[in-house]
Amino acid sequence: MKIFDISQEVFDCAVFPGDPKPVRNRMMLIKKGDVCNLTGIEMCAHNGTHVDAPYHFIDEGRSIGEVPLEHYVGYASVFHHEGDVTESDAVGIINNAKSLGDDCEKRILIGGNATVTEESAKVFAREGVKLVGNESQTVGPENAPKNVHMILLGAEVTLLEGIRLSDVPDGKYLLNCAPLNLGGADGAPCRAILLSMEE
Repeated sequence: MKIFDISQEVFDCAVFPGDPKPVRNRMMLIKKGDVCNLTGIEMCAHNGTHVDAPYHFIDEGRSIGEVPLEHYVGYASVFHHEGDVTESDAVGIINNAKSLGDDCEKRILIGGNATVTEESAKVFAREGVKLVGNESQTVGPENAPKNVHMILLGAEVTLLEGIRLSDVPDGKYLLNCAPLNLGGADGAPCRAILLSMEE
């Protein structure tokens, strides 16, 4: 078994344009005579590697703690792509994922400089995908992400954004990207990992 950490380190992570960067507050330090080291954190729920809940764009949508854990944990497929993910690309991704078995088409991770388009989002939504992940800090065009979010989140598709897949070959993996249970929140950071069952 091989474990791939596909998460960003929090304090040096990428952030969506306009979002605040994470800040580390050293509240206590043994070197200063304190009894222990203690860290405080200030950050946006969508910094670095994180998950979007429907509530992010849909006011009556589920918050992060209301999304079933099975969206975040289970078999997934990894595919690399450059540029816009078209409708036909999405159909090909789904069909390839189905060929891997174990419901790999339910969790789709797209590596590379890829942008999920409205047309491909409709394919993923129609096919009952539980999670779509990508390397960008947003699914959809960075300058206009709303429509893609509305299509996917409106279909209860969880979004995993800001992952790192450059060292991960295409194929089938066991995914765990369970987020922090921030009650009532629109998103949350997570430590996303992939397990390959191949030796």
